[in-house]
Amino acid sequence: MSVEKILSAWKENKYSPLYWFEGEEDYYIDVLVNYAENHILPASEASFNLTVFYGKDADWAAVINACRRYPMNAEKQVVLIKEAQFMKDIDKLEPYFLSPLATTLLLVAYKTKKLDKRLKFFKTIQSRSTYFYSPKIREDKLQEWIHEMVKARGYQITNKAAILLEEHIGNDLNRMANEIEKISVNLKGKNNITEDEIELYIGISKEYNIFELLGAIAVKDMAKALKIVNYFEANPKAAPMQAALPALYSSLSRVYGFYGQPDQSESALRQMMFHNPVAISQAKGIMKHYGYPGIEKLLLLLHHYNLKSIGIGDTGTPGAVLMKEMLFKMMI
Repeated sequence: MSVEKILSAWKENKYSPLYWFEGEEDYYIDVLVNYAENHILPASEASFNLTVFYGKDADWAAVINACRRYPMNAEKQVVLIKEAQFMKDIDKLEPYFLSPLATTLLLVAYKTKKLDKRLKFFKTIQSRSTYFYSPKIREDKLQEWIHEMVKARGYQITNKAAILLEEHIGNDLNRMANEIEKISVNLKGKNNITEDEIELYIGISKEYNIFELLGAIAVKDMAKALKIVNYFEANPKAAPMQAALPALYSSLSRVYGFYGQPDQSESALRQMMFHNPVAISQAKGIMKHYGYPGIEKLLLLLHHYNLKSIGIGDTGTPGAVLMKEMLFKMMI
């Protein structure tokens, strides 16, 4: 079942006795758990009818005992297990899953991974509970997610501003949502998020960032690329090398992958770049100035210098020096 369907049912006071949320993406699991903890029960009932366990400290027998008791002066009680992936002997909850109490809502948040599908308990979970799996969002869906998240708050975001967020934050959806919320509360009457708001409220320079560095690499503008790296050197938190290189690699891999597509038309490129005119322009520049062999060389250099940045094959050369060396090799 999807997040939207679960939340919709809860808002209509329709509940199941058992919920199991798991997966690599924490964000949606947190959304469900936060709603359950703060909204299913009115405040007057929560004091006596909300029980929260944390996986590391949770004992399976104590969890079952809490689930087996009846609510106090209320129609239902809520029992939450947070960080359930750390709970020992979690499979010993299976007897309760086979015979739950109708007046108890047990919600299990099993984050960052999945329970072993080969276990008998997993089959019981799928057949007896409301099951939600939260996969890590794909990189090619992140731009769309940013636009939808902003739209859900009643705002719009420019393509370049969305790219800045993606390049700076990556697919950490919890952090992304927090940053979008931070910007939203400061818009003061505006309804459009631009690069100016990104720079003002998050601190990502609209001129000196990974996206602009990619643009400089795309057209072999060494002067601009060095200027951006100098900014990174003076402002280490702006784009640490360990963050910059994977971001560049991801963007260039997308362009590299285009050569393997059966359809290499303009419309296919637009689709691969999510119809983002700025990203499309950069992709065209990369293909024009490097071609297939050149992009392959860029990716190999990024991999090589990423290893150097973590001390493999290098004795501690500063990140900015490594970046400049890499740029020279890329553009010669």
